[in-house]
Amino acid sequence: MPYQQILQATDSLSEINLLGSGGSGSVYKGILPDNGMEIAVKVFHLQYAGGRTKSFDKKCKVLCNVRHRKLVRIISSCCLSDFKALVLEYMPNGSLEKWLYSHNKSLNLLQRFNIAKDIAEALKYMHHDHTIEIVHCDIKPSNVLLDEDMVAHVCDFGVTNLFFKRGCIAQTKTLATISYMAPEFGSEGIVSTYGDVYSFGIILLEKFTKKKPTDEMFGEDMSLKNWVFNSLYGDTIVDVIDLHLLVEEYKNSSAMKQCIAAIFYLAMDCLRNPSHERISMREVVARLEKLEVILIISSSP
Repeated sequence: MPYQQILQATDSLSEINLLGSGGSGSVYKGILPDNGMEIAVKVFHLQYAGGRTKSFDKKCKVLCNVRHRKLVRIISSCCLSDFKALVLEYMPNGSLEKWLYSHNKSLNLLQRFNIAKDIAEALKYMHHDHTIEIVHCDIKPSNVLLDEDMVAHVCDFGVTNLFFKRGCIAQTKTLATISYMAPEFGSEGIVSTYGDVYSFGIILLEKFTKKKPTDEMFGEDMSLKNWVFNSLYGDTIVDVIDLHLLVEEYKNSSAMKQCIAAIFYLAMDCLRNPSHERISMREVVARLEKLEVILIISSSP
């Protein structure tokens, strides 16, 4: 997409249209003047945008062909020597992070479960079903966006590959988020699909406890993972479940708690060390599909 068209769609990247900023860049809402289509434009920070024009352009064309109903679609790109951006489909309901921690928004149990399943399906496609294996490297709630029907879509896939050659671990780590990073990635620089599985496990725990892995209650002696683990094996799971879920009405409260416990056990299988002991996203999706039936039965009509 031409640079001038991006400026026109976003009112010259106006701050009013700024949706958010992260480690790799800023995202703006835009409207294409010719057809009124809403878009999101991710403009990469200057330290990533300089140079590599041909390489960036070539990789963007590859990413534009990565299509799955649970991935944010990359519509086009803009590649100049000092400006690089991706044009994405717009997600009107914002990020999972905003829904988890907003004072005026909340997600019920089924919504949280469905979002988890959406993320798992996206990662399964990236890891196992796409022609080339794609490792995300930065799975976290702010990289999960919700459409008008509250269906989750994973964004920022392939971003590390746009700027760094596979194997440039030190640079790749600058785009990752430490609290969701697998231990082997942080300490040894090992990049693999199992790193994404680990990040997904952290998201599962966060979503049903409403506790960030960086919460002040966690430190050297206690992590989000250990906190939930202790509750599972100490039969105190009610103490870690998000209070908003506990006040919801269910036809079978006991079955609901068993379902959440099963989700926590699934998360623990995603968080195993060493990494080869973790389950794959294929297995994650299969287990979530089995849980879905039980969860629907236990939830209120």
